[in-house]
Amino acid sequence: MVACWPRLEFMASTIQALPTEVVYLITAGEVIDSLASVVRELVENSLDAGATRIVVYLWPQQWRIRVADNGCGMNLEDLQQAATAHSTSKIRSSDDLWKINSLGFRGEALHSLTTLAELEILSRPADGNLGWQVVYGDNGKVVEIEATAIAPGTVVTVSNLFGNCVSRRQGLPNATQQMKAVQAAIHQIALCHPQITWQLWQNDRVWFTISPATTTGQLLPQILPQVRQGDLQELKLELLHPQNSALSLVVGLPDRCHRHRPDWVRIAINGRMVKSPELEQTILSAFHRTLPRDRYPICLLHLAISPDQINWNRNPAKTEIYLNELNYWQEQITQAIDQALRIDAANFKEAVHTTRVSKLLKAAEEKGGYHFNPKPENTQHSALSTQHSLKAVAQVSNTYIVAEHPGGMWLVEQHIAHERVLYEQICDNWQLVTVEPSIILYQLSPAQVTQLQRIGLEIETFGEQLWAVRNIPALLQQREDCPEAILELSWGGDLQAAQVAVACRSAIRNGTPLNLQEMQTLLDQWQRTRNPRTCPHGRPIYLSLEESALARFFRRHWVIGKSHGI
Repeated sequence: MVACWPRLEFMASTIQALPTEVVYLITAGEVIDSLASVVRELVENSLDAGATRIVVYLWPQQWRIRVADNGCGMNLEDLQQAATAHSTSKIRSSDDLWKINSLGFRGEALHSLTTLAELEILSRPADGNLGWQVVYGDNGKVVEIEATAIAPGTVVTVSNLFGNCVSRRQGLPNATQQMKAVQAAIHQIALCHPQITWQLWQNDRVWFTISPATTTGQLLPQILPQVRQGDLQELKLELLHPQNSALSLVVGLPDRCHRHRPDWVRIAINGRMVKSPELEQTILSAFHRTLPRDRYPICLLHLAISPDQINWNRNPAKTEIYLNELNYWQEQITQAIDQALRIDAANFKEAVHTTRVSKLLKAAEEKGGYHFNPKPENTQHSALSTQHSLKAVAQVSNTYIVAEHPGGMWLVEQHIAHERVLYEQICDNWQLVTVEPSIILYQLSPAQVTQLQRIGLEIETFGEQLWAVRNIPALLQQREDCPEAILELSWGGDLQAAQVAVACRSAIRNGTPLNLQEMQTLLDQWQRTRNPRTCPHGRPIYLSLEESALARFFRRHWVIGKSHGI
């Protein structure tokens, strides 16, 4: 068989360099793909310019955007260069790619806008007496310059976006959806820069504002109104390695707030929200068995990392990165979340559970009294003083432990507090012990037998419809209802589900009377757990009532003379 290859010398070359204008159009399409992307790029320039107040104006039907800031501004020379291809003030050489400290660095956004829209910039530097208005044409060429009166800062106006590419407009979502995308972009940026004042206008009307805050946790309730600041725990850690690194964390306390979707697990690095499936999974794993079934945490993580540990040059939107020492950061994040969820001196005095406590007091007021059953006087008080000064006082309905602390009182539900203690002990030391005689079970299905084998139990046939279990979890060894507990384990779930089931069945039952020493011991054990706020099923373990709330209820804020009618 003879190969029939064409004779190359008679063929014209089919590979050619793309025209410059096509290259620029392709690049522009990667950087600017929606109204939200325009807003993001312009706002990031404002932040890089040191702005503390940013105002965004939007006219979606006219495909027009304006961003005004009070940043450092630009002089005329910089304005003339600002929109040319790959022009930036943020990097100078290839070495600078490994020490990016700014939000922008590619020098593509303004030039891309001149390819896809009409661009106008007004700017005045802080030390300048005069501002300039510059209008740009294709490829970022300056077509008009005019001196203008303007306060220090910069105003960028983008008009007729995608006017030369109408099909691009048709492929985008409607105006309402695009506005939602703009709002989401501003929210993400604001959470990374809580000290900034934001104002958004839509069609010449104020749309929403965001007031500055000292921390992200103080800002978050403006964006998630259903979350109160008392529902959040903030933590900031300075790290020795890598040098000049820090970890900031805002977590929703699992006994107070959580979500139907993992939409508020957010990760920021050096002032920018990024996508990192590995770190997101680390966060979700750290909250495992602290939330109700099919619920997800609120967690905002912000890493400040030395620039040489990050490579931002992964995609044009800069939402994905290459991060050095990923395993190290996963370990630090897990430890930080564990620390934030503990009840210790740093977060002991916390906000009142406003809604639940107010309902509790209202109900008690309507009933006309509290049903309170203290222990007999001859019961000796425990001399044990815990590291958190949490002292057992009494038991209510053989279910709730009344605990006193310097800031007020707590009600602790004894069964689920003990369940949390046992669950963490079991996870740390899951132990199966041999039992003699074996436990005999009747009429198990093949699926039940497989399930017991999956969690490590030795089980074998013992006759017709009979099965012998040779080993069991150590905690069940002394229980009279051990066969029933084994049957419960046979109904499905992985090893962790089995551990939860063992802890639940082994924990002190509600309705069980406890003396003060037993209550104090349980409180001490519970406070030392890693996740003391919720049980493994996600139920809240305690209800706090601060002394200040009690004082308000009993009106002890009155002047003493007046309170006696004098």
